[in-house]
Amino acid sequence: MATSEFVSSAIQRQQVQRAISFEGLADRVVAQEEGVPLNTPWTFWLERSMPIATAAEVEANLEEIYTVKTVENFWGVYNNIPDASDLPLRFSYHLMRGNVKPLWEDPCNAQGGDWKFKVQKQNTTKLWKEVLLATVGEQFATSISPDDEICGVSVSIRNTNDVIQVWNRYSRFSEQASIVEKVQTLTPDIDFRATFYKPHHQHDSFEKNRP
Repeated sequence: MATSEFVSSAIQRQQVQRAISFEGLADRVVAQEEGVPLNTPWTFWLERSMPIATAAEVEANLEEIYTVKTVENFWGVYNNIPDASDLPLRFSYHLMRGNVKPLWEDPCNAQGGDWKFKVQKQNTTKLWKEVLLATVGEQFATSISPDDEICGVSVSIRNTNDVIQVWNRYSRFSEQASIVEKVQTLTPDIDFRATFYKPHHQHDSFEKNRP
């Protein structure tokens, strides 16, 4: 991507992100620090995706929203940020375990991949909520290899169908998993337009040797 295009995209991102305000969120959630602890902390992220972006450009387009550590934290954030279906086109929410960033090249993701679920827009909010609850409740743990781990989940707003993803740590264990079946049990009334798994390293823009 040319420098001028990157700057233009960054300006556009800043303009749109100002419309997606998280101002005051910490004040509304901080009072809920005590409560039922989650198994691990989880961090909400916002991303504006760009075509053919480098890892550095993707990282520059990430905004860390809040790290939740309790059930009360989670609901405090979920209920005080825009609904996924209200995000602008080509924006995404991510919920990642601990300090893991929603980057293919992150050390916790580099050997992994994700299951993708293409869903009609009227079903995005419902599916995203169910996937989030299953994630923080560690419900996917029984649907993957004992040697694998769920690193995060994402929802991406696209032109026709939106995309929800479940990220795992090791792509070599993907064939042993039953994530698709698990997600289908969460929302049996939703028909997916497509479901498939893809290792991160198979993407053309994956930067293998990125530190």
